[in-house]
Amino acid sequence: MKKLTLIPLLSLIFMLNVASMCSDDDDTTNTADPTPVINTVNQGTWRITLYEDSGVDETTNYSNYIFTFGANNVLTAANTNTYTGSWSVTSDDINDDSPSEDLDFNILFTSPSPASFVDDLSDDWDIVSYTATKIELVDVSGGNGGTDYLTFEKN
Repeated sequence: MKKLTLIPLLSLIFMLNVASMCSDDDDTTNTADPTPVINTVNQGTWRITLYEDSGVDETTNYSNYIFTFGANNVLTAANTNTYTGSWSVTSDDINDDSPSEDLDFNILFTSPSPASFVDDLSDDWDIVSYTATKIELVDVSGGNGGTDYLTFEKN
């Protein structure tokens, strides 16, 4: 009789052991390659066609500026004033279902001391989509929880 109860118990332990060895594919880190975005943005000049700050459209503040994402990660925004800083595209290894699990577009204006309107652009943006002529970015603010949208289009 003990033999008959031992077999189902061993079978149950075996099945639990096999089930625990299965892994969820969502736990793997898929690192996106930033090179195609870098090669795209390095070519030509760009303009902002959308900047929405927590639901407020502020695109006109930037519409006359020409942006150059140059070599050695040098960023310039030029109009009557010229602002410089740095830019980069990096892989984001956070595992979630948001656009941030792919690539970050990092912008930091440093010189001259940034005016508030270019300082607003300084952030680690999540790349939503990109083509040879358009890059769409989003950022969810950690402070107030607002969502900002930024779109660059090639001139």
